[in-house]
Amino acid sequence: MGRLRLVRWGGLAGAVLLAVASWLGGVFPEFTGGVTPLSIWRGEHGPLLLAAWLLGAAALVPAWWTARHRVRSTRWAYLTVGLWTLPLLVAVPSGSRDVYSYACQGWVYAAGGDPYAGGVAAAGCPWLDTISPIWRDTPAPYGPVFVLLAGAAAALGGSLLGTVALLRVAAVLGVLLAAACLPGLARAAGVPAQRAVWLVLACPLVGVHMVAGAHNDAVMVGLLLAGLLVVVRHPGQRPRLLLGGLLLGLAVAVKVTALVVLPFAALAAVAGIFTFRALLRDGVWVLAGALAALLASSAASGLGFGWVGGLAHSGDTQQWTSPPTAVGFTVDYAARLFGRDANAVPVTRAVAVVLLAVLLVVLWFRAWHGLRRLSGVRQRVARLAAARPRVALTGAGLALAATVALAPVFHPWYAVWPLAVLAVVATRTTWFLLPCAVASFLTLPDGTNLARFTKAPGALLMTALVLWLVVRAIRSGGSRGPLLPHFDEQGSPATTQ
Repeated sequence: MGRLRLVRWGGLAGAVLLAVASWLGGVFPEFTGGVTPLSIWRGEHGPLLLAAWLLGAAALVPAWWTARHRVRSTRWAYLTVGLWTLPLLVAVPSGSRDVYSYACQGWVYAAGGDPYAGGVAAAGCPWLDTISPIWRDTPAPYGPVFVLLAGAAAALGGSLLGTVALLRVAAVLGVLLAAACLPGLARAAGVPAQRAVWLVLACPLVGVHMVAGAHNDAVMVGLLLAGLLVVVRHPGQRPRLLLGGLLLGLAVAVKVTALVVLPFAALAAVAGIFTFRALLRDGVWVLAGALAALLASSAASGLGFGWVGGLAHSGDTQQWTSPPTAVGFTVDYAARLFGRDANAVPVTRAVAVVLLAVLLVVLWFRAWHGLRRLSGVRQRVARLAAARPRVALTGAGLALAATVALAPVFHPWYAVWPLAVLAVVATRTTWFLLPCAVASFLTLPDGTNLARFTKAPGALLMTALVLWLVVRAIRSGGSRGPLLPHFDEQGSPATTQ
């Protein structure tokens, strides 16, 4: 009791400090380039700003971590997270300047332009000075659903402040949708609902980047969990599966990342004996719903699939927080010792994309075979009902984790994607919670990314971690480990027990 009380109020103190730091030096509209931690320290309120931010994170992260196995009830988790969220609702946008990019893209669309045709600078956005220069000349990489949302926010908000406020409302609604879906998904997978709610909603990345930062990832995650919940609750029921597919398609039409979940949702849709024919009979409804959502939203926006071209620019930044990029940096450093210029980053990124494709196929077939085995195991109906969605959801969560790990770019809020799904299935959680805890310290309130100032040591440490994981995977024969789950005869993934 006493420890949980300390968790609740200690976390609230941390959230208040983060909100104070945002007002002292958050992501205000005025963009000042060339900011470093040292220049922030020397600036107005610099010491107080950095102290409040670091102490706030240092209070919030341990509070979240400490209570992960001690959550009293779902109600207690909701109330505690609600308290922590209140200060961040009134905070200045924090952690990145992306919300201003959303606002400008929405303005371009509301003004009758095409945010996929070019950058917001060429379109004449009046809020151009609020955006980081690297994103001023790149087309929007987001799907038509989010462009419609951003356009509505710009049209209704009128001013920059009004647009940003409405974008935050959209992000908060995404978080609330996720909060509503988590207990149902956890119960379907046989995991305590209160723990799943806590792991996701109390994670500092959600409060700082989804709520205060108003990232569109919140909308994607909310729709993704809603679609998965409908599918796992109603296998074999075609109208419900179509609805679940529509929700998943809307998630893809916000950010394309959600696409990797669709094959696993099709597996979760199968009712009865698991065969390829049953997969075609039930899974096709999920895929049809997703395709319908993509086509309908593309038609509604009037922009078609132009957003696909914008994805090519998502890797324009290079930071060691992306493992493939870090390995490329390390190869370049080694080559320079011999007077060579390897330019290895594009190569390591390309290799990672190929590896990701292979891993996604392997994960799907492992889930497929796990479900086939379940169909032949005699067990209580209740246990089977929990095991089958758990296998499919585990595959989906691991697919998202692989996507984050092998993507050319990593931003802290990306860690929420796999967290939101793995939290409802995993019983061993450290391997995916620890990266979330570390990622919570990677940015400063004004959007400064600390990875920019730790490039060489960060790349070397990340490369060492990658090598350690590869060696560990080889020694285990590839049958165990977070990315290659092994399913036991009850359908539970051995790596998460």
